[in-house]
Amino acid sequence: MIKSNCRYRFTATPEGLVVSVSGEIDHHSASGMRREVDNIIWNRTPTHLILDMSEVEFMDSSGLGFIMGRYALMREIGGSLSLRNPSPVVMKMLTMTGFDKKVRIINTVFN
Repeated sequence: MIKSNCRYRFTATPEGLVVSVSGEIDHHSASGMRREVDNIIWNRTPTHLILDMSEVEFMDSSGLGFIMGRYALMREIGGSLSLRNPSPVVMKMLTMTGFDKKVRIINTVFN
């Protein structure tokens, strides 16, 4: 059995639905997270989804696919997606792929 080091929680706020992600996002954790987040999106149809990525320690291409898929889903239902405080590993992946130019990034923590 593969143990996942990825955790996430949902919070409804006036800004929108916030999914706070922490730990490691890889192929195994991304598939379960994708199912649960998509289920919440389809059930609640939020106008705005915020992925708080501040506590992500590792992310491979599956994590990028997770972000891009939720971006596409939110557009499909007429909503939008923002990334809040992406950690350095997340930001590196976004920058390498150019996706940082496509998705709104909210930085509330400044060093």
